[in-house]
Amino acid sequence: MSITESDTVQFVRETMLDEREPPITAAGPVGWARTNLFNGWFNSLLTLVSLYLIYWLFAAILPWIISPTWNAGSLTQCREILAEQGKTGHFAGACWGVIRERWLQLLFGFYPSELYWRPILTFVLTGVALAPVLFSGAPRKLLYVTAAIPFLMPWLLWGGSVWVPICIGLGFVIMFFANRFLAPVMGSLGALVTAVVLAVLWWFLLSGSVASGLAGIIPIGIEPVASRDFGGFMLSITIGVVAIGLSLPLGILLALGRQSDLLIVKAICVGFIEFIRGVPLITLLFVASTLLNIFLPPGTSFDIILRVLIMVTLFAAAYMAEVIRGGLAALPRGQYEGADSLGLDYWQAQRLIIMPQALKISIPGIVSTFIGVFKDTTLVSIIGLLDPLGLSQGIRSDTNWNGIVWELYGFIAVIFFIFCFSMSRYSMYLERKLKTTN
Repeated sequence: MSITESDTVQFVRETMLDEREPPITAAGPVGWARTNLFNGWFNSLLTLVSLYLIYWLFAAILPWIISPTWNAGSLTQCREILAEQGKTGHFAGACWGVIRERWLQLLFGFYPSELYWRPILTFVLTGVALAPVLFSGAPRKLLYVTAAIPFLMPWLLWGGSVWVPICIGLGFVIMFFANRFLAPVMGSLGALVTAVVLAVLWWFLLSGSVASGLAGIIPIGIEPVASRDFGGFMLSITIGVVAIGLSLPLGILLALGRQSDLLIVKAICVGFIEFIRGVPLITLLFVASTLLNIFLPPGTSFDIILRVLIMVTLFAAAYMAEVIRGGLAALPRGQYEGADSLGLDYWQAQRLIIMPQALKISIPGIVSTFIGVFKDTTLVSIIGLLDPLGLSQGIRSDTNWNGIVWELYGFIAVIFFIFCFSMSRYSMYLERKLKTTN
C-alpha cells in the first residue's frame, strides 16, 4: 500500500475559533444549581425538601410580619384590625403599633426629647472618631476627633460645665509632658509611673476645684441630664463603646504584665485576671450597684452608670488579656530574638514588632470578646437600669400593651443583630486585609 502526499501533510489551523459563551447548563445560576443542588438523586431530593420547608416557613412568618397594625394604639385595636382583615378565630399578625408608639423610648429611654440632638451628635462624632482607627483610608486629620471624643462624649451626654472635661483632659497633658521630661532622668519606667501619679493627684485633688473656679468665672456649659433618664439603646451603646474602647488597652497591659519578669506585677495581673474570670458579670454588677457605696466615705455620690462602666470594662479587660496572651504565645521565639538583635528596648520591641503581630493573630478572639461585651450590656436591667430589655418590661406593664412579647423582643433582637453582625463583618474585612488567613 503506497503512502500518498495527503497522508504525510498535517493540517495546521491559521485562525482561532471565535469565543463562545459557555453552555447555560454549565455556568451562571443554572450551572451552580446543577453542580451544588442537583448533582445526584439524593442531593436533588434534599434540595426539594429544603425548598418546601423554606416555603412553609416564609408562608407562616411573612403574613405575621406584614401586618397592617402600625397605626394601632393598643393591643385591642391590633386585634380589631386583624379581625377586619378576615383573620377571625386567631390573630395571626404582629402588633406593630407598639413599635411605632415606643420606638423613641426604646432608643433614648427617658432622655429629654428636646435634647435628642445630643446623643445623636455624640454617636455621629463617635463614628467619625472611629473611622481613622478602623479604616486606613480615612483622613488622618480625623485623629483630632478621636483624641477629643473621650472628653466630648460624657460632656454631651450628661451635660454640665465645659470646664470639667477640659480639666480631665489636662490630666493627660500633665502625664504626657511629665513622662517626656522625666524619661531622660528617671528612665522610661520610673518616668511613666511618676507621670501617672501626678495625673492621678491632679484628677483627685485639684481638677474639681479648678473646674468649679473656672465655671464661676466663665460659666460655659449645657443643660445637665441625670443618669436616671438614660435608657434604651443609648445606654447599651454608651456602655458598649466605653467598655470596648477601654478594655483593649487595659487587656494589652494585663497580658504584658502576666508575662512580666517582675514578680509583684505578674502576681497582681494574674490575680486580677483569674478573679474577674472566675466571677459572673452579674455578680460584679450587683457589687457595683449595692456594695460599692459601703466602702466609700459617707456622703460620696458615685454615679451608678459610672460604676457599671468600670465593672464592665474590667470584666472585658480580663478576657481581652487572655485573648492577647494567646496571640503573644503564638509568636515564634525568633521574633523576640530579632527585636533584641536590633537593639530595641522592651517597649520599642512591643510597639514595633511583637504587639502588632500578636494583635493580628488575635483579631477573631478580640472581635468575639467585643460582641460578647456588647450583648452583655443587657444584664444591667437586673440592677434597675433601663436598657432595651428593662424598658420592654415597663412597656408591657402598660394596660394598652399588656400581652405584647414578640414584637418588642424582635425589634430589640434586630437592632442587636445589626451591631453584632457589623462587628463580625469588620473582623472578616480586617482579616482579609491583613491576610491572617490563607
